[in-house]
Amino acid sequence: MAAAAKAALRALLEQPFSSVQSLTQPGRAEPLSVPIQSAARLSTDQALAISRCDPGMGLDLTRDLEIWVRVAWIASSGDRLQLRAGEGLGTLGAGGELCTSAFARDLLEANLMPLLPPGRALQVEPVFPRGRELAERTSNAAFGVVDGLALIGTQAEVQRSAAPDQLQQVLKELQSLTAKSSFGGSLILVVGENGLDLAQRNGLDPSLKVGNWMGPVLVAAAEAGVRDLLLFGYHGKLIKLAGGIFHTHHHLADGRLEVLTALAVDQGLARAQLQQIRCAASVEEAFQGLPPSEAERLGCALAAAVEQRSQAYIGRYGKWPMRVGAGIFDRSRSVRWRGPVAEKRFFTLMD
Repeated sequence: MAAAAKAALRALLEQPFSSVQSLTQPGRAEPLSVPIQSAARLSTDQALAISRCDPGMGLDLTRDLEIWVRVAWIASSGDRLQLRAGEGLGTLGAGGELCTSAFARDLLEANLMPLLPPGRALQVEPVFPRGRELAERTSNAAFGVVDGLALIGTQAEVQRSAAPDQLQQVLKELQSLTAKSSFGGSLILVVGENGLDLAQRNGLDPSLKVGNWMGPVLVAAAEAGVRDLLLFGYHGKLIKLAGGIFHTHHHLADGRLEVLTALAVDQGLARAQLQQIRCAASVEEAFQGLPPSEAERLGCALAAAVEQRSQAYIGRYGKWPMRVGAGIFDRSRSVRWRGPVAEKRFFTLMD
């Protein structure tokens, strides 16, 4: 998106078109080259550029996604760079602010501000033509993000959460974090960017984005001396751990509704409720179809099962004193269920 924005601004400034844009990366010395499909000046005060998403190797629903970025001169009101949500961009609630990370904003500023003429202010409006459609296949709504895909990256290059090299990067970050003199023995593991954002908003720190490699990172955390570990995530991800699935990428393993049905059997739910869960289109729909009291009971059982199965998984590889808790959130963007360990070791101190 930043590369398309830069190409659009260059077109607005009537500079020559380049099919490859060089991006300055905040915090990194080397620039990143990103291909651009096209760029054009639409009028004296606006321009448009188009690029495509390249998530690298592996499966990703954003592969080849068209990214349009319109830029336009606006009256300066102090903020010389204004970001506006176009079609297909997720917002925090209907009509709310564009859901974007600080890094995405920093990336835009690093690459656009040096090109802005003195006294000029620019509006940047990204558009994802298929964003609204693709967002329905994500867990965005679990974080209050509606109407499209979120701009929540923390680096310019795509991280492949299911790839072995991503696991090695997470393990390096884990070792660095636990080796700090300020590390107090507690750690929060989250699956992705949305979970990381929500953890930080809830004051859960230090937090580490683990991707889908839950199993190896759990063991590595125990080996690194973590005493209290919180698994913090969306029910659609953490439910796999309750079923003994410790690599959570959806292309490798699923079984979510089967796990939830089994937990519901253990909780003594009625046959009709079991059928409703088993036939639901998603974990969220399964919970929504239950009476509130039954949903609450089942959710608490789920959190407890995540804790138990995770503790058992670690026990297969060694004996460590690390205690594993689970905090689970749903589409309300707040922690809904806490396992017994999480309640005692993490959330009691927060309440």
